[in-house]
Amino acid sequence: MGKTNKRENLQSNDLQIDKDKSSELIKLLNRYKEWMSSHGFSPGTVKNQYHNISYFITWCHDRGFWHPREITSGIIERYQVHLYRSRQKNGEPLSMGYQHKQLSSLRSFFKWMFKSKYMAYNPASDIELPRVEQRLPRDILTISEVEQVFQQVELSSKFGVRDRAILEVLYSTGMRRQELCLLKCVDLDFARGTVLVRHGKGKKDRVIPIGERALAWVEKYLNELRFMLVNEPDNGILFLNNIGNGLSVNWLSAAATRYIEAAKLNKTGSCHLFRHSMATLMLEGGADIRYIQQMLGHAKLNTTQLYTRVSIKKLKEVHKKTHPGAQLKRKRK
Repeated sequence: MGKTNKRENLQSNDLQIDKDKSSELIKLLNRYKEWMSSHGFSPGTVKNQYHNISYFITWCHDRGFWHPREITSGIIERYQVHLYRSRQKNGEPLSMGYQHKQLSSLRSFFKWMFKSKYMAYNPASDIELPRVEQRLPRDILTISEVEQVFQQVELSSKFGVRDRAILEVLYSTGMRRQELCLLKCVDLDFARGTVLVRHGKGKKDRVIPIGERALAWVEKYLNELRFMLVNEPDNGILFLNNIGNGLSVNWLSAAATRYIEAAKLNKTGSCHLFRHSMATLMLEGGADIRYIQQMLGHAKLNTTQLYTRVSIKKLKEVHKKTHPGAQLKRKRK
């Protein structure tokens, strides 16, 4: 139930670092991976960084570069051009977002090598990262459309109450799918109407409000189903699958997509669709942008301000009231 992490498919085969040859770049990449893990980087970040840098190292090996001292700023510029000219399997160019991530990982890697004294200078220090488009969410659910999605859950099925509770929590809080997977029973404060979101982006915890209706569905799930799913010893994870384990992010994405498609709204999305919709609807209801920032767990306000461009309802109201040409003047009879 959320946006899936889709890597863009290049025409080349899957990356394979040639481990039979002696490459100082490979050795340093493995040390960098160990350093990231020991310094608290999330497993997802470590995995993505490793993959991005591996692609660069494979490119270097194909051109006879095996040691970091052989890498110059000119070579990195050639690699940047290579990314720009590369194509996915469907013939489309790599998105600027994908190129940005590739080069950003590379810049971090060379910065680490320079600070760790593996290189005399940093050839990636002057990389100019591609500008990433600030794209608006493609679809947003209206209030009635959210209710229509909820109605697709078959409450008579074994896991219907759990699924409805999950959708309600996503819509009420706007939390990310990984954050929902990590929720524990003790994180919900029914008396205060709040939920503790553990290890959000940047490993930051936050306490946010949760609506009464969402809490009611969670309570129903706790009373009617969870105790039958849980394995002992109970680790406290709130939402469980059919064998008593915590849910995976991929399962959440697939389930949310299934319910959205079943509603036949001609809109696509999964977990993030509820997140986008919550933020937009709250803004249209008059919520201050900084409260939305706190709800979503954004470190920077400019990330949240994207939703002000989506929330057109209030802008239309202001336009209608203040613009002299906004309304057609009708002749009096």
